[in-house]
Amino acid sequence: MELTPEQLVAEFQDAVMELYFARKRIAHLEAENEALRRRLAEAAPVDGQPGPQA
Repeated sequence: MELTPEQLVAEFQDAVMELYFARKRIAHLEAENEALRRRLAEAAPVDGQPGPQA
């Protein structure tokens, strides 16, 4: 399958947009993961004491 130069440019632009949105989603998931890790650390038992019950 051979693509015209215009088709190649369109494919490249589509790939760039997909990458942009994927990176945006990854950043969101990383922030959410960090927040959940903090919540888990706050709820973890300290010195054998039970953590707060949810």
